[in-house]
Amino acid sequence: MSALALSADVLSLDPARATERIAAAVREQVTRQLRRKGVVLGLSGGIDSSVAAALCARALGPTRVLGLLMPEADSSPDSTRLGRLVAERLGIEWVLEDVGPILTAAGCYRRRDDALRAVVPEYDARHRCKLVLPDLVATERYPVFSVVVRSPAGVERRERLTADAYLGVVAATNFKQRVRKMLEYYHADRRQYAVVGTPNRLEHDQGFFVKNGDGAADLKPIAHLYKSQVYALARHLGIPEEIQSRPATTDTYSLAQSQEEFYFGLPLATLDLAIYARDHGLPAAAAAPALGLSPEQVERVYRVIDGKRRAARYQHLAPLLVEPVEVPA
Repeated sequence: MSALALSADVLSLDPARATERIAAAVREQVTRQLRRKGVVLGLSGGIDSSVAAALCARALGPTRVLGLLMPEADSSPDSTRLGRLVAERLGIEWVLEDVGPILTAAGCYRRRDDALRAVVPEYDARHRCKLVLPDLVATERYPVFSVVVRSPAGVERRERLTADAYLGVVAATNFKQRVRKMLEYYHADRRQYAVVGTPNRLEHDQGFFVKNGDGAADLKPIAHLYKSQVYALARHLGIPEEIQSRPATTDTYSLAQSQEEFYFGLPLATLDLAIYARDHGLPAAAAAPALGLSPEQVERVYRVIDGKRRAARYQHLAPLLVEPVEVPA
């Protein structure tokens, strides 16, 4: 591959053909392999869950797709509003499940705040926060998480997190994804449905999911698609324009936060191409012009991609056995 070959065009696809291929796979997986009557998935108001829902409605018919709206104390009101909008646009049934009381009972918010007080002693429920990473191309240091805290008076400060504080915050907020998945399986069990996971290729590849939380599913119909390809399908499937133009967010912390600043450290379109270049053996110097980075910056991006893949191996692993246990089909 030459540098000229590395451009957004390498990720182009035929949306109609891709839609039919995925829909056919979903029908086969749900009805024949999983032997379920339909599917349930969480609707976050984001592009990925909206496209996954539309593909499932195309595959199975809208009457066999259930969307769950699962807000909590830190959720943006837009998430629920847009999730409902896409459900109504697709003609699928939706159910509202407020997971805030479950999270409070499990100590999610209390445990998070306790961890944050290790670096911001005055932190309490009146404060707002988000976790951020440095720009991958702006620093040669290994990226380390910081917390941005906004006081009740509106003053923001940024503090580097210790390892213990970071792990404590993440462990507490992971309750959110795990509780939501618990409710997805509740509704799936009562209807004999399958649970759909909605990660795209970047999230699946780089470990941007919670093990046994949003990483748990019976099928993941868009996990092979780059983010730019998800947007291409969204346009083809008629996903509401407001959702298509909405920045990709985590919707996990009380301050507004993009996926780039929380986890990826790069614009998603750039990361699409960087992962493609890495997977196709393109040297950093050859990839640099198309990515708009220096060769040294591309090398740093490659190292972070590789490091996150190594860390994600644990998340992808099935439970380990002492020896194989064969289960007859």
